[in-house]
Amino acid sequence: MADCIFCRLINDPGSIAVYRDDDVALLDDINPQAPVHFLVLPRQHVETIAELDDHQLLGRIFQVAHRIARERGIAEGGYRLVFNQGPNAGQTVYHVHLHVLGGRQLTWPPG
Repeated sequence: MADCIFCRLINDPGSIAVYRDDDVALLDDINPQAPVHFLVLPRQHVETIAELDDHQLLGRIFQVAHRIARERGIAEGGYRLVFNQGPNAGQTVYHVHLHVLGGRQLTWPPG
């Protein structure tokens, strides 16, 4: 989708995407809420998690999230996975993205 910032970032070879494969891409969050905070998103444009019916793609998002969490050293201590669905949940960019946060004690409730 031409007007989607995430589509532009993950499909431009010179962008800030730190990982990409055929299905997903990874971006470091530009406003990190934890020492480690990155986003895993599908390369195809899907606006909300409620619209993501491809279970294999959803599994791939989680698989990459777990792998990068291990690589970045937060897997052993724990990390949080968050999808924001809609405006009341804080979704501001309408392209599905999984937040992965870790590297410190995360509190509950989150906000």
